[in-house]
Parts: sequence; structure tokens; C-alpha cells
Amino acid sequence: MKLKLLLSAACIMALHCVNAQKLAKRSSHSSWSKQSNVYEVNLRQYSPSGSIKEFQKHLPRLKKMGVEILWFMPITPIGVEGRKMTADELGSYYAVKNYQAINPEHGTLDDFKKMVKKAHKMGFKVITDWVANHSALDNHWVKQHPNFYVKDSTGKFISPFDWSDVYKLNYKDRELRDSMIQSMRFWIKEAEIDGFRCDVAEEVPADFWKECIDSLKKIKDVYMLAEGNKAWLHEAGFDQTYAWDMMHTMTDLYAKKISLKKFDSLLNASIASFPKNAYRLYFTANHDENSWNGTEFEKYGDAYKTFAVFTQTIYQSVPLIYSGQEEPNKKRLKFFVKDPIQWGKYANADFYTTLLTLRKSNPALSADAAYKKLSTSNEKSIFSFIREKDGHKVAVIINFSDKEQKCTINDKKITGNPYNVFLYTNENVDTKHQFVIEPWGFIIYDYK
Repeated sequence: MKLKLLLSAACIMALHCVNAQKLAKRSSHSSWSKQSNVYEVNLRQYSPSGSIKEFQKHLPRLKKMGVEILWFMPITPIGVEGRKMTADELGSYYAVKNYQAINPEHGTLDDFKKMVKKAHKMGFKVITDWVANHSALDNHWVKQHPNFYVKDSTGKFISPFDWSDVYKLNYKDRELRDSMIQSMRFWIKEAEIDGFRCDVAEEVPADFWKECIDSLKKIKDVYMLAEGNKAWLHEAGFDQTYAWDMMHTMTDLYAKKISLKKFDSLLNASIASFPKNAYRLYFTANHDENSWNGTEFEKYGDAYKTFAVFTQTIYQSVPLIYSGQEEPNKKRLKFFVKDPIQWGKYANADFYTTLLTLRKSNPALSADAAYKKLSTSNEKSIFSFIREKDGHKVAVIINFSDKEQKCTINDKKITGNPYNVFLYTNENVDTKHQFVIEPWGFIIYDYK
């Protein structure tokens, strides 16, 4: 019996190694992406006009802040059929009427192409949202290619979930697959974008994504971000997946639904379930969370910066900043109607600049840098870890509580004269050093 169990365990380990090798083989990332970051652009709400030209005026300040990958929510035309049709209804970005055109709400294709060229000259990468799971009810494919769509037993088109303004696409149809890939190739060739953020990617078959991404990479080394939380998406060729699980875990920690010990356990489980070379999108806000579940202030209160620090420094993260977080925007942006961000003094821009600058300057915060949890004398409230790569090191100490906390860290890795990035000074630190951290406070040490 023991021999059988040992053989079984050996087989499982061998299979795990084979799968890990497959994942590693498919996930070859662009050299520029390891220490990068993603900034989500909500064009509709970015300015009163919602135009590409108006957004373009923000490029210099975003560059100064350290933003690198600009992710534009869908820029394609929006379907009219199936909208709620209230007086000011503009429809969902994700109800695509034409996969190879620009929503006139934002401007023209030429406007977008010029913006991409300018962004590239400034050092940005540009990706756009892509909706491969479904299209608008009045997309021209519905009448011209009804075979492109999933139908029920009576021949009626099916809407996924409760999304009554879209029809689900049928990936059993070869022509649909070819047409979708061709539409994505159009944007790479015509507008020279650098990749895609793929909406509800888990709802689209893995074999399509493999074929699609392989095809796109023959044109350009595209960056592919999947809105999904499954490891198989990396095997399909995606660079990055959403850390939805950890977003919920952070929310539960703030709400005191789980302990810090449980938080650490869930983090370890999340890390273990993905290949080592996977990139994960950590965030405290995005368009869905902001509009439907609450702002970062509703979810994290006074700890909104605390959790932002975690998302920017944790293992495998290529983090996200959503439009308006640098202001900060404190309202839920309406999804279907015009509701512009009220820009003012960009009060949080310096906070994000500090984090993004550190990420770019220190390889220890690259997505593939080593991660080690540090043991503290106050495990109930203090969460500390160290990141290392190629002789570079960053230590993070976070007070995940609403009270002042003290602790020591009995690990020689903390020893040195590191630079405190938010206090702008070097500090002598050793294993006997007592840290006193304010409620929801944090320390980041840069060991140059």
C-alpha cells in the first residue's frame, strides 16, 4: 500500500512539473513588462467630452507619475438595441456593435492612432479592452452571420448571464474564430496597439485563446491581460490574470471578517495555485468594483493607501491604478451614463509616483522577484515580507489594524541601512529594532 501511495504521489508531482513546464513555455513575457504597471482609462468619464483628444492632454502628468501600460476600456461602437433607453443612456462599453471601428463618442480612428503614436514616443504601452465572449444585439454579425452565435433549442439567440443587451458568441464555429482573430489583428496593424485586456476571458474556450494569441504574436509581441482568476489562462498564453480572490480577501481583512493569519494562508494558497512566472493584476479599484461594489474608500476606509501599498509590492504583481485614484475620486462612477471625474489637485499623485518609481528602479519589485514572509513579534496585526532579485532588496512592513502597533522582526534580512521611501531618509535597522507603526501605517525599505 505504501509503495502504491508513493508511486501515486510521484505521478502527481511529475504531472505537476509537466504542467508547470507547459505554463512556463507559453508565458514568455515581454522584457519591459516585469517591473511595469497598468493604468485603466475610462474615456467616457475621463473628461466632460469623453474624447481621445481630451485624454491625450493627461499623458504628460501620467508619464510623470510613472504610468507605463495604458489600458483603454472598449473604444468600439456601442449597440443601441437592448439599451434601457433612458434619456441620457449611453449603453455599455461591452456591447460591441462593430469590432473594427471607433465609438464616435470618443472621436475618430485617426484620433486614436495619433494618440497611440504620441503615447509610444513618450514610452507608454497601449492596450485596449476586447470583448470576445459576446457582441451587441445589433452587431452586423447577427444578421450576416447568425452561425456566429449560440442558440437555444428553439433557435433563439442566448444572452450570457443577465446581460440582455448582448448575445453570446459561438466558438464551435470556425468562421467566427477566424473573424474574431482578424478583428484583433486589425487593431495591432492599423493602430499599432501593444495588446489587449480580454473581458470575461474564462468564458471563452482555452483552445481559441491559444490559437488567437499565437496568431497575434506573429505580428507583435503583444501583452495579454485576462479578466479571469484561473491558472489555465496562463497556459493559454496570457501574461497576466486578475487577482480577484485576493481583492475579496483584502476586503474581508479590512472588514474584520478574517484574521491576519487567515489572510496570509489565503495569500499563500493563491500564490501556490499559479505558475511561478505568472503575472497577477492586484488592485484596490477598477471600473466594475467602483461602479457596482463601491469606491476604495467605501471598501477600505482609512486603509485605502495601506492596501494600495500591498498591491504594488506583493509577489507576482503588475498592479493596476484606475482612472481617478490619483485625484482621489471618491464617488462611484455611473456606468451607463455620463458622470465625469472631477479633477482637481491630484492629491494622491505623489503617493503613486513614489510607488511606481520604486517599482521601476528596483528589480526586487519585478513580478518574478523572490518573496519571503518575515516573522514579526506581532503576528496578529503586522504583516511583513521581503522581495529580492539580483542582489537588490525591498522590505515591506504593514500595520493591518486600526490601532498603533509595535513589533520587532527577528530576521537578518531586515538588517542594514535602508532608505525609507516615504520618509525620504535612511534608517539603521537590525533584528532588535522596535518598529512603531501608526494605525493602517506602512514602511517600505529600499536596500540600495
